[in-house]
Amino acid sequence: MDTLQEKLKKQIEGKEIFELARRCAYDYMDTVAKRKVFPTEQALQSLALFREAMPEQAENPLEILDQLHRIGSPATVAQTGGRYFGFVNGGTIPTAVAVRWLNDVWDQNAALSVMSPVVSELEALCERWLAHLLGLPQGTAAGLVSGTSTAILCSLVAARNHLLSRMGWDVNSRGLFGAPELRVIVGEQAHASVFKALSFIGLGRDRVVTVPADSQGCMIPGQVPRLDHTTLLILQAGNVSTGAFDPFETLCGAARDADAWVHVDGAFGLWAAACRDRVHLTRGMERADSWSVDAHKTLNVPYDCGIVLCRHREILASAMQASGSYLLYGKDRDGMHYTPEMSRRARAVELWATLKTLGRDGVDALVTGLCQRARQFAEGLQSRGFRVLNDVVFNQVLVACETPDLTEKTLQAIQASGTCWCGGSVWEDEPVIRISVCSWATTASDIDRSVEAFVRARAAASGDCR
Repeated sequence: MDTLQEKLKKQIEGKEIFELARRCAYDYMDTVAKRKVFPTEQALQSLALFREAMPEQAENPLEILDQLHRIGSPATVAQTGGRYFGFVNGGTIPTAVAVRWLNDVWDQNAALSVMSPVVSELEALCERWLAHLLGLPQGTAAGLVSGTSTAILCSLVAARNHLLSRMGWDVNSRGLFGAPELRVIVGEQAHASVFKALSFIGLGRDRVVTVPADSQGCMIPGQVPRLDHTTLLILQAGNVSTGAFDPFETLCGAARDADAWVHVDGAFGLWAAACRDRVHLTRGMERADSWSVDAHKTLNVPYDCGIVLCRHREILASAMQASGSYLLYGKDRDGMHYTPEMSRRARAVELWATLKTLGRDGVDALVTGLCQRARQFAEGLQSRGFRVLNDVVFNQVLVACETPDLTEKTLQAIQASGTCWCGGSVWEDEPVIRISVCSWATTASDIDRSVEAFVRARAAASGDCR
């Protein structure tokens, strides 16, 4: 009888399982745009077939993969199609998907250059490209993490440690017990991940100073309290509901004069800096100290590619770096200097492939296209009697019907239709339909088809509201 090692080796040598995976992937690519955006009830009920006790004996790998495709694929949300507008989830650039397959076979640990010289090289290259693409200071450090939530966490840890260090307090050695007080200032429309990160790092929620926002969700400069060297000011590039951008020129300038630390949360909006038509939205943000962005949102790199950026390389490294006799730091880039993780996948490979595939002009065209489709969506809905509640400056559209009840029922009908999928939210105490245009695959015809789906959904919901 073959040993486990022999069985696994035969799977590699035979290639059947990989050929089946290829066929399943191709089948998914060929059919995803033709089916309902959200899974059917039958597909959701079929997920019960996965519910079984863990097998005692090994099972056939081909049957496992077939089961996953047969039951799992129909129960996925069609985010890679052109009519998914829920949350701020991007699509995926085809080259990056193909490169990810190879990257998964490589299975490299990106912690140290000695673990993977090729990943070390690509990370260093992406770091330079990103700073140039986004107009950030030369020498800006970049760490590749799981997503924007982690990128924010890393940035705020670096900010906290640096601000306290200037006050004579070493957090790494003394912790936070008895530490001097810091002032944290955020806009009232700051993303939930900002408050989560602040709670993680011991800066809490109740003592944070919240600045009122205008009708678009932007921080009002005149309402910002006095800044000083103990202040952490958190700004936003792309409000999660409206897509609006805080006034960076005014606020970053004031913070620089006061020697405060500025972090810019730019999960999807920071990419506006790479777009000729939208770069004005980010003007002044290059004067910040740190930034967080997600390569999946807007840039359409596959998931698991958040980016923390910091103009102060040594400060970020000091906050993130671990020590140990077994950690063999080298002369080339060691990625774990800039992230909290040691073992982590080689995210730079897909990021590099995407940036190289698109080039500066391609990134510009991608961002421009998303903004154009969002504007088309807004104009199409307005022409059919829907209310658009925000200035569509980027890729976000907030929509409402005549009454709150009709809005909620229309959203339910849209989600059930399968033609497109949007999320709901609340804006100024009113339920709204939130549209995020994030995929390169979204075409003008996708928008037209989705507008018609809104109209049909409202008509159906109107009967329920009588």
